[in-house]
Amino acid sequence: MSDDERPVSPAELVEAEGALRDDILASETRRQEALIAKDLEALDELFDEALVHVHAPGEVHTKALLLEHVATRGVYLQITRGELKVRVIGDVAVVTGPITNRMKAPGGGERTLSGEVTQVLRRTGSGRWTFISFQMTPYGDKVWGRLPSERDEKGTQA
Repeated sequence: MSDDERPVSPAELVEAEGALRDDILASETRRQEALIAKDLEALDELFDEALVHVHAPGEVHTKALLLEHVATRGVYLQITRGELKVRVIGDVAVVTGPITNRMKAPGGGERTLSGEVTQVLRRTGSGRWTFISFQMTPYGDKVWGRLPSERDEKGTQA
């Protein structure tokens, strides 16, 4: 088995720290600011040509479609992120964590949607981090509850 074919060890996927973490999170901050400002030039630089962006209701956009979505609909009013987990393997970063989007509603007014997001970025040859994948899963009913290993010390589902 060649090095290109061998399975990736979980140990190789490490938490990003220091300047590396800061650089990746700075790209996420720029993405948020550019979406709200409808800054298509900044978004064009941040979004990789291979971008696959999956919106909360399951609508899938390529880079071109997402740029068109932002330009024609301009829905993003505020984006709030919670604590983000940033992991890297080589020149690929995986960012996961909560998000709340305050947006314009299609029929007028506003709507707010919260959920968990997984984002994948790659470091380009120039050292910039670009987004290649975005997937938002909105919060919903947690019908199964916590797993036994997730229960608190008293055995309750905290």
